[in-house]
Amino acid sequence: MTARRVLDGPAGRAATALRRAPVSLVLLAAWWVLGIVTGALRHGPSPDLAQWVSSGVGSFGSGHVWVLWTSGLFASGIVEYLLVTVVILAVAVPTENRIGSVPFAAAAVVTQGIGSALALLIAWVASTVPNTWGIDLHGHVIEDPLPWVLGTLLASTAVMDTLWRRRIRTLVLVFLVTAALFAGHLQDVTRLCAAAAGVILGPWLCGRSARGPALGGTVREQRTLIALVVAASVLGPVLAAFSPHAIGPLSALRLLFDQVPYSARELVDVCADPALHNECRKGQQALRLSGLGPLVMNLMPSIVLLVSAEGLRRGRRAGWLLSVWAHIALIGIAAASLVAETTEQDATRSLLYGQHRHSSVYMELAPLLALVAILVLLLASRRLFRVRAPRGTYPPVWLGPLGALAVATLVYVGAGSLLSDGFDRDPGLWTLLRDMPRRLVPPVYLQLFEPPVLPLTSAATLLFEWVGVLVWAVFCGLMLRSFQMPALGYDADAQRRVRELLHSPGGSSLSWMTTWAGNHYWFSSDGRHGVAYRVHSGVALTTGDPIGDRDTLVAAVDEFAVYCAENGWTPCLYSVGEPTAAVAREHGWTCLQVAEETVIRLEGLAFSGKKFQDVRTALNRARKDGVTAEWTSMHDAPLAVVEQIVAISEEWVADKGLPEMGFTLGGLEELRDPEVRLLLAIDGDRHVHAITSWMPVYRDGTVVALTLDFMRRRSDGFRPSMEFLIASAALSAQEEGLEYLSLSGAPLAAAGRTDAVDRTALDALLEMLGRTLEPVYGFRSLLAFKSKFRPEYRPLYMVFPDPAALPAIGLAVGRAYLPDVSLGQGRRLLTQLLRR
Repeated sequence: MTARRVLDGPAGRAATALRRAPVSLVLLAAWWVLGIVTGALRHGPSPDLAQWVSSGVGSFGSGHVWVLWTSGLFASGIVEYLLVTVVILAVAVPTENRIGSVPFAAAAVVTQGIGSALALLIAWVASTVPNTWGIDLHGHVIEDPLPWVLGTLLASTAVMDTLWRRRIRTLVLVFLVTAALFAGHLQDVTRLCAAAAGVILGPWLCGRSARGPALGGTVREQRTLIALVVAASVLGPVLAAFSPHAIGPLSALRLLFDQVPYSARELVDVCADPALHNECRKGQQALRLSGLGPLVMNLMPSIVLLVSAEGLRRGRRAGWLLSVWAHIALIGIAAASLVAETTEQDATRSLLYGQHRHSSVYMELAPLLALVAILVLLLASRRLFRVRAPRGTYPPVWLGPLGALAVATLVYVGAGSLLSDGFDRDPGLWTLLRDMPRRLVPPVYLQLFEPPVLPLTSAATLLFEWVGVLVWAVFCGLMLRSFQMPALGYDADAQRRVRELLHSPGGSSLSWMTTWAGNHYWFSSDGRHGVAYRVHSGVALTTGDPIGDRDTLVAAVDEFAVYCAENGWTPCLYSVGEPTAAVAREHGWTCLQVAEETVIRLEGLAFSGKKFQDVRTALNRARKDGVTAEWTSMHDAPLAVVEQIVAISEEWVADKGLPEMGFTLGGLEELRDPEVRLLLAIDGDRHVHAITSWMPVYRDGTVVALTLDFMRRRSDGFRPSMEFLIASAALSAQEEGLEYLSLSGAPLAAAGRTDAVDRTALDALLEMLGRTLEPVYGFRSLLAFKSKFRPEYRPLYMVFPDPAALPAIGLAVGRAYLPDVSLGQGRRLLTQLLRR
């Protein structure tokens, strides 16, 4: 038994995966053996060995064609040997398990060879044009196993489903393109070429997967891709700025970290000598680009573009406009820098990134071409970004920065006047006012303009460098907030249409929850279906099943998924029954049980026999104590009764000391619906002991069932009040001729059926979460309580198309259930969980 557990555990699965990856293990072993035998393990191949095994233009040009492959069997040092070993075990082994050893070996050989050859070709072509990057590439020799690892990974995507194929290709290629353009070393170019070869040749090397339906994924994935491209284009310069060894064509930002030749006070003396005018100008440029404040301000265009990338990911029109206009502005600056470089070769700096290398204009042309390419991509994909914010969203976005600008101007002029001795000359009010617009411009763009003043003291420097940063920070914060606002608001007409569908043809036992506040509504093109949903963390979380004609449920699910994709959301159908779950399974969606609904069939119901002993006891005690069950509604109940209901509910929440949950768990506000019935346990003194609420279930305009929602009782009242009220509701509904009574669902609880053979790790995670929350919210105890009525059990599911979106879905569900949780409540919740 112990041996079986070992084989079925993580260690056993890892051993099985290794046995199924002989090619990866042989290559890994050969890699280490060659490193040890040749002495390359510590510092890489020696110079004499490198010309025979390392990839480079020189070694390949000498006729050593085999270096295209042997370079993948060595590394540059012990650190790389250790890191790449982890990568081979984590990437190559699973890849070989997926596609098989023969295709894996073929992909490794082909992508390593083609990738290395293409990289050397690029290095040779780049060296024929006057630029430092091409010269550096021409002289590089490398040894690196990652090209064949990445090549096989990208080749294996050909047999993956659409979602993971796009995701892996996008993430890996964007990262590799960024590394090649900004870091720019030969190994970066080789990795990119090998990965590209894997993408192109994968279908021939590994075959193709059966392309199943990818509902709701196409538009979202395209938006994500474009957002990643924009983000990578601005993150690359930022990373290059902190990399002293970057040589790529877009790596010039790191030159902002050049050492400043003079201090501020030394520069005053230099500029006092007319013969040192050029030296003064260079010193001023270097000084304005040094320090944390100028660095942050120089990176502000990148931060703005990162904010726009978040808008692009969400499909926002405003994000697209911000990104387009930002790129147009940067293209204008890059063009001006290129003109200045060609006309003043000896004295200019790059307006785009900083000090120029003075080798040629080609290094200046590369950033311009990159910006133009991204702008073309944005313009070509305009149709993907149609999501607009509600009316009134963007006036604060513009008024906020204008207000911040007004405040910043007053502070700069006022404080600057007080600190006039801290500048290299007496600024005066007019000079400070004239200089204020320059404080909003990154210093790197001001290098062709003489500064009216320069700070000398720390206080003046702080004012000079940071006042503009604060204005831009306000703009970025407000713009980012606008992207997070839901695109739709409350719609009274939609509420009316939903209620019409709930009456005829009707919904499921939980469908009345769709009328609750906080939901938005979608309707199918033919008007026969409606879906209530709320958007959190980019996830459209539905409240139950689609409402409407059950015969066309498949079309409704498909159309809703497309609608979510067009708005940049991940669809997640929550607390749906088996019919909707079956449709989701047909589409290849993930299906997880998240609750258990209990249903009491009313036909022939009689609380007799030993199994209903607790129920009969509650009914008998109620008669003895003079407690009766009384139907009413919040609209019809006397004020004294309503006040008692509110008091009981508030007492219940206060006793918990924890946040009251919402979403599929109703509260006091949901009781105010005139169609929701209340059943009260009330004594002869009109003293309310407990309350239950019951939502109607319609079919073709007729009430056929009731669904339990709200349950509260006094702590010092009639103790078996809940058993009494549910039993009374069942008997009353039976007399009314209804078909069933639903006791609603118990979240994160299941009836423990033994037929669940397809349990997954996600199911186990939800079960663990249910156990963790049980001492606090008691969902499993609630399910056990409902079992007293011997109900039917119906599983409720959460279905969604993208397994990788599960973290966002978990966050969305948490925010839906606890939308108003405070820091104190969250701390108490965490404390109680940790205590148990």
